[in-house]
Amino acid sequence: MKKTVLLTLLLFIAVISFNSCQDNDDIAPPASLEIQDFIWKGLNQYYLWQEYVPNLNDNRFANQKELNSFLSNYQNPEDLFNALRVDKTIDRFSWIVDDYLELEGQLQGTTKNNGLEFGLSYKAGSSTEVFGYVRYVINNSDASNKDIKRGDIFTAVNGTPLNNNNYLSLLYGSNETYVLSMATLNGNTIIPNGKSVSLTKTVLSENPILVNKVITSGAHKIGYLMYNGFYGDYDIKLNEAFGELKAQGVTDLVLDLRYNRGGSVQTATRLASMIKKKTKEKEVFAKQQWNTKINSYFEAENPDALFNYFSDKIEDTPINCLDLNKVYILTSNNTASASELVINGLKPHLTVVQIGDITVGKNVGSVTLYDSPTFTDKNRNPKHRYAMQPIVLKIVNSEGFGDYFTGLVPNFKVIETVSTLGSLGESTEPLLSVAINKITGTGRMINQNKVDPFKYINDSKSLNRFQNQMYIDKAPEGLLKALEQN
Repeated sequence: MKKTVLLTLLLFIAVISFNSCQDNDDIAPPASLEIQDFIWKGLNQYYLWQEYVPNLNDNRFANQKELNSFLSNYQNPEDLFNALRVDKTIDRFSWIVDDYLELEGQLQGTTKNNGLEFGLSYKAGSSTEVFGYVRYVINNSDASNKDIKRGDIFTAVNGTPLNNNNYLSLLYGSNETYVLSMATLNGNTIIPNGKSVSLTKTVLSENPILVNKVITSGAHKIGYLMYNGFYGDYDIKLNEAFGELKAQGVTDLVLDLRYNRGGSVQTATRLASMIKKKTKEKEVFAKQQWNTKINSYFEAENPDALFNYFSDKIEDTPINCLDLNKVYILTSNNTASASELVINGLKPHLTVVQIGDITVGKNVGSVTLYDSPTFTDKNRNPKHRYAMQPIVLKIVNSEGFGDYFTGLVPNFKVIETVSTLGSLGESTEPLLSVAINKITGTGRMINQNKVDPFKYINDSKSLNRFQNQMYIDKAPEGLLKALEQN
């Protein structure tokens, strides 16, 4: 976005802010309402559904005094934030935090974590007894140095059996160290085996590239990449991973997004560019749709800013592109947001074969808003650490399709279960096996039980409040830079 356009947009937003609450600056908000004032003004400007919330209407309050009076009804900032959202069946993903430092870390894959990513299910025939099963172990974590691996089962924490009322407090309570009681699966029965594993949480940055390898099958060199988070700090490493696949002459790609709940839109665009070669100067990967007043401005003054284009570079680094006309993508009911954007954004340009389960259905994106004059992370109010992550845009592909609120349906449905996990990256692992069979034209679809005896409840990534993200991480910063340079 050009410098002059950024300045114009900044002025435009400032005018909106001024007009949306006439004479709002005649009385400054009292210190007790500074957070609430930030919440209202941020949502009034950026919230995707702003025009559908009466209390966010541009003409709702004649001046700051009236706004202060309204805000005084909400002593708890979280209560105000939730009161200003549309129906939660429409807006499932906006949220607010009281510590943006934790938020910033988690959006880049840094958490207080013992390295165990797991699923939770009910024991067969029970609606209260719960057990956990390991999906994968994060490299360089505490768990990676312990005797625990994918497929292992645990039934208790610190000697207390897991149930539907206590699993959250036991696994995500204040204890940074806990001991898991392990068990063995025998048919549909889970039997304690006397083993235990002690795990300790540390500050951990997860490299989202868990597996990157080439599988040779006949004349096919199949690249397999398990990618678990769209973290911008790892874009260069992702590009290097594609460089390794390219150097080995892969003919096909299986992209495993089954546990990937999303992240940066920019990273999603770059990943798509590593799969599909850029063929013209401005080739659309996706289009953004903001709220009416911001979208109208872009369409009139700078429509180009609404588009995410395929790229051949990451800053000054050339992108390692495989230049494929078909890609196989593995999904589950945990695949969300930026992962879905990659699938939907690639479909108009090449053949996407989706294998696995129906995805989450998050077709909207957010941005981090801070209590600062420009809602960016510069000149933040030092009195608190509140920040918002409201939904600010919907994203569609180059053909204008983005209505997958109920999820993206796979071409071949293969649901991962406790008894069919397999080893990630191995050709015998059920989802990867189906992909290889489709690539080579050999083998049969695996037979699955029609009814899974272990009813799924939750998983470690879903329990993390900062997951399920698709966020814009550059636009607000760009506005601020334009202001600073002039």
